[in-house]
Amino acid sequence: MVSAAEALQVAGRLGPYFAWEPWDGDPAWLPLTELLDERVVTRRVEIARDTLVRMAGLDRAAIGERETASITFLGIASRLLSPLLGAAAAGGALPLPDLDRLWWRPVPGGPIPIAYRELTAMPCAEEPAGAVAARLTETATIALVEPLLETFRIRFALSPQVLWGNVASALGGAAGMIADALPECAGRAAEIVEGTLATAPLRSSAELVRPDPARERWFLVRRNCCLYYRIPGGGTCGDCVLTPPADRQRQWRAVLNRLPAIPPAG
Repeated sequence: MVSAAEALQVAGRLGPYFAWEPWDGDPAWLPLTELLDERVVTRRVEIARDTLVRMAGLDRAAIGERETASITFLGIASRLLSPLLGAAAAGGALPLPDLDRLWWRPVPGGPIPIAYRELTAMPCAEEPAGAVAARLTETATIALVEPLLETFRIRFALSPQVLWGNVASALGGAAGMIADALPECAGRAAEIVEGTLATAPLRSSAELVRPDPARERWFLVRRNCCLYYRIPGGGTCGDCVLTPPADRQRQWRAVLNRLPAIPPAG
């Protein structure tokens, strides 16, 4: 049986957004539950806003707090969900997270470090993707991410549709990164994400599209926007509802052209 630690080790090879590390007791680690404190997330958003100001060379007033908060939440949601999807799709087991067994460490930029301790796991190599998706929804999307989502919603007056769209975007982005790094796991990752998108609370937030039947690559299309376009020079993301269809097709084709076609059956 694959343990949570073993599955997370496999996921961590996919990149920094997929990496959780074993908790070592270092006092620099803070309980993940601290991110449910409005004062803490306000500070995280202010740090992100200062970073955007420096990068864009704009006046601080030009970069809104709500827009920055939405982007910050999307980043944290990605850090919480990507390792779990990677572990389930490539590592053979879905770690079952617990808020009280996860820690984080503040950093000025980039993906925040996450540590875990004594997590159990659901073996999923032989489980139907729908069953894995249901467990991921129950133990991560609802139990782990939703409390954080509520903190951001209340503190920054953000639409729940936008925030749940960000959760969908985090899962869709993770599935795409898995597909690019491990094409043999692309279908499994997409099936799990499709299962989460078919059930509450993500139902109707987005859909997965496979534009080329000859290639194992799916793309997420949101039904809302993370608000990044409101930041001067930000534009729209590839999965955004506001992205013109022609631009979306060009972006998809650029990715698909890098992938080998699936050999015909027989």
